[in-house]
Amino acid sequence: MTVRVMLISPAMNAALREARFAGDAVLDASGSKAARLAAPLVPAADRAVHGPSERCARTAEALGLHSVDEPALRDWGLGRWAGDRLDEVSAREPEGVAAWLADPAAAPHGGESLLDLCARVGGWLDSLDAAADGRVLAVAEPSVVRAAVVHALLLPPQAFWRLDVAPLALTELSGRSRRWNLRTGRPLLPGAGH
Repeated sequence: MTVRVMLISPAMNAALREARFAGDAVLDASGSKAARLAAPLVPAADRAVHGPSERCARTAEALGLHSVDEPALRDWGLGRWAGDRLDEVSAREPEGVAAWLADPAAAPHGGESLLDLCARVGGWLDSLDAAADGRVLAVAEPSVVRAAVVHALLLPPQAFWRLDVAPLALTELSGRSRRWNLRTGRPLLPGAGH
């Protein structure tokens, strides 16, 4: 069976602008406006889901999707670092940040390791293989999109740090478990690379 998974990263918000470990930051006015402008460019799907964050839910709504919450698409669980800026955490816990960036099994923040994130997202992605052929559209946090690509392409976990996911970008995976193809980051904003 073949499935097409279309991952859309949510619109911009203050947490992204400030390089914060998001927590559950909402969309700001410019993010909401950008998502509404992108709505006509969203591809058709047989089913739509979104990560449980406010940002994903509000982006899906602004894109005009009738999507359901998918808990497996929650943002990377970064424990006590949630809501802090990267520079703040780096100043406070330089050894912890260094370990987190170097070791995919490290979780100095008390949350999920990179390996745990990739396994969770990969489990969701592989579960779609058991479903009927079709097109699944998911609004998911950038960390989830990056983990999906790492899992789908059987990349080493360290490749996660080399993948950039812009707000309102479309990443497409097609295939099935252990045999995915990738189409990367088509912007959903009018005039942005079309």
